[in-house]
Amino acid sequence: MNITYKDIHDFTQDELQALFLSVEWSSGHYPEKLVIAMQHFETVYSAWDGDRLVGLICAMDDSIMTAYIHYLLVHPDYHGMKIGRTLVDMIKQKYCDYLRLVIVAYNDEKHFYEHCGFKAAEESSPMFITSLWT
Repeated sequence: MNITYKDIHDFTQDELQALFLSVEWSSGHYPEKLVIAMQHFETVYSAWDGDRLVGLICAMDDSIMTAYIHYLLVHPDYHGMKIGRTLVDMIKQKYCDYLRLVIVAYNDEKHFYEHCGFKAAEESSPMFITSLWT
């Protein structure tokens, strides 16, 4: 298995839907919106096994100080292969001169992000208004 990484913004609905639903994220039920979203993110890095999309990370930024990682997902069949870590490292490299790199982590995934160098904020909490269930 040879994983390749790409810096692209164009994906098919089927590629995105398969990846998002593989991790049971409800946004996978809106593939037409995901296609548009990917085109508008400042940064999108993806992982591929041949022509199969197996991982994705997206970030938005203010162009100088702060970048926000919005999505990081890896297909369960590819967990444990350091794909997520590689995608985070790619984002960290791109934004290395920024003053802040932010991610909102699900509690079950906090350990992964801590291993990538992130720290939980003690003085703040993420807040949402959302229609998504995951």
